[in-house]
Amino acid sequence: MCNHAVHVPFNYTDNRDKPPNASAQPLPEAGATQEHTLEAVGCTESRPTKRTVYLTPSGSLFRQETAEALAGEGELVLLCGRYEGVDQRVIDAFVTDEVSIGDYVLSGGEVAAMVVIDAVARLVKGVIRGESLEEESFRRQLLEYPQYTRPAQFRGRGVPEILLSGHHAEISKWRLRKSLEKTMRVRPELLKQRPLAPEVEQLLTEITEEGERNGHHEGA
Repeated sequence: MCNHAVHVPFNYTDNRDKPPNASAQPLPEAGATQEHTLEAVGCTESRPTKRTVYLTPSGSLFRQETAEALAGEGELVLLCGRYEGVDQRVIDAFVTDEVSIGDYVLSGGEVAAMVVIDAVARLVKGVIRGESLEEESFRRQLLEYPQYTRPAQFRGRGVPEILLSGHHAEISKWRLRKSLEKTMRVRPELLKQRPLAPEVEQLLTEITEEGERNGHHEGA
């Protein structure tokens, strides 16, 4: 379903250049390293046939929709910086996307590439059952609902009765509500990214009104 190969730029040269009048940290030499690496995986300036993603803190934020878009590609090249990153001319010549996995700095892009590989590969058809993906976090802009399993009691805490009822419609409604409540509490900005599905919008209104009533009663 998914195959990968690793190419190490420093294997192509012994030269490590310092940026002119800049940091003391070296860059891999552009012509003899990254360019050769990209050519080794089938990308050339005259034939950029593969989507090439450069992992960098200055890239656009990697999100679930990014993973979904990349999962539709037949092949991907992930370019990982090390030391001070990648020569800008290599980026200009080969890179189609610049992606960051978060607002922090790592020693290199390799760990970020592993995150992208895992997030993308699991969306490739046949890797995970489609129905298992439909209710995950970030679907419908919501975080996932709580999960429960056996035993029915754990340290005095029980499984919610609704989950033992066998009433599938009510269970689905409970899960949606719990997803929405958690999203409102932990990641409310997700609800503002784009229009919500009608059933989510209706439930959001109900929860908000309940909160206002409870707040009013508590303050009375």
